[in-house]
Order: sequence, then structure tokens, then C-alpha cells
Amino acid sequence: MAINFCNLVDKLVLVTGGGTGIGQGIAMALGEMGADVALHYSRSAEGAAEAVAHIREQGRRAIAIQGNLEVVEECLRVVDEAAEFLGGLDGLVNNAGITTTIDFLDVSEEQFNRSYNLNIRGQFFCSQQAVRHMVERGRALQRVDPGLHWAGGSIVNISSVHAALGSPGHSVYAGTKGAINAFTRELAIELLPLHIRANVLAPGTIEVPSYWRKSPGYTREAGNKIVPWGRVGLPEDVGYLAAYLISDGSEFMTGSVLYFDGGLTAKMALPEQPSQSEG
Repeated sequence: MAINFCNLVDKLVLVTGGGTGIGQGIAMALGEMGADVALHYSRSAEGAAEAVAHIREQGRRAIAIQGNLEVVEECLRVVDEAAEFLGGLDGLVNNAGITTTIDFLDVSEEQFNRSYNLNIRGQFFCSQQAVRHMVERGRALQRVDPGLHWAGGSIVNISSVHAALGSPGHSVYAGTKGAINAFTRELAIELLPLHIRANVLAPGTIEVPSYWRKSPGYTREAGNKIVPWGRVGLPEDVGYLAAYLISDGSEFMTGSVLYFDGGLTAKMALPEQPSQSEG
């Protein structure tokens, strides 16, 4: 049977960190493709409201839920509120996280704990609680259609190229992203009996609002020069791949790490060598 890869109609999805940047782009893309979306935010209330309005303009349901995912109890609450609003969960996109650029010798215990608590522990416990709702959702769908022989569900954990590439000042951040990759592989194996999939989406250089805040001189042209493909990535680009990973079109994919970076991890970081002519 042919599958419409872009069809997410009636899929129920929670996106964490959906108030700005990549998370907002993912939430909007999911709504555009037919999903009902609950999006979590921490401090970006205005951006979350914009995303909710955009999704509702597509004729889909949407809600914004505030929470601090550094706290396990908050992870559980956010997931439960999302499932209650949506009527279950088919998908979870774990995007919430913080980026830290600190010299290794200057990293404090507080900075270390905050990064690991949000970037990996938050993903762990949001996933754990979401799986419980995915199982219930699968059973409900199976009662309606006995031909559905699996519980179903998809978890997409957002990592980074920093899990594979070294860069000064990222000892803490890269560590959390490497942990996400390893955790997701294990999660995929443990969830096989439930037919719930888990994959990693690891973006490279994606232009987000913080670029201008952290580097006032940043320009689109400068971003384009960084990426081997010739242009910087955009949040909606990540959203389209996330939508595929949530969709039934990717049903055979689990335990994969997808580097989404315009060739960044594929290209050796070596200066261009002069071409040699035959003499």
C-alpha cells in the first residue's frame, strides 16, 4: 500500500522546546502536514503563541505548555498535559536543550548539571512518560481497527553534529549530545516489542534567532559560507525531516542517527589542496 510520506493527519505530537528556533520550526511543519501539536516552552511564551496560531491556521489543534524540563516532575506533567489535550500521543520530538560554549577548565558544577539535566535527563523522562501514553493510544486505535497489529509511535530526539565533531568550548554540550545518541539507540531496542520507534535527528548549522543575539555581526551570507552545501540550514528544513520521522513513511527506521548538516560531518576539515597538473 502506498504511503503519503507527508501525511500526518490526526497524528498527535508533543514538541519540547517549541517556542523558538528549531523547535518552533518543527512544530509548525508538523501542523502544516496535518498533525495536532502540543508544544512545550520554557521562557519563549511569545514564540510559542506564534507557533500555536500558525498551526491553528492550518485547521489543526494546538496548545502551548510551559515547563522547566530540568526537573523530572515537570517532564512528567508536561507530557501528561499534552496527552490530555490531544487525546493521546503518537509522537514526541525531544528538542528542548541548552547550548553552552565554555572552556573545559572554566566549567562549573552548576553549568555541568544544568546542561545534563535538561539535554539528556529531560529527554529520558519525557520519553519514558510519553511511551506510556503511546501504548494506550495504540491500544485504543487497535480497538477501532483490529488490523493494526502494533501499538505504534515515534520518538525523535534532537542531538547535534557536536556529538560527532570536536569544537573548542563544547566539552559539556558535546557530551550531552553524544549521550543522546547512545540513549536513543538503546531506547530503540527496548521499545521494539511495542513497535515504538526512536531515532536521532542531529542538525548542523541551522540559522536560529540566537545567532544574531550571540554574534551581532552575523549575516546569512556568513552562515552560507560555513556549510559545504552552500547555504545555512533553516528551522523549517529540520521540521520537514522530523515530520518524516514521525510519519508512517519511516515505519522501518529505528535506532538511526541522521546527521542533517549540508555535508558538514562528511567533509574533512582540511584546507583545500592545490590541483596537480600533469607534466
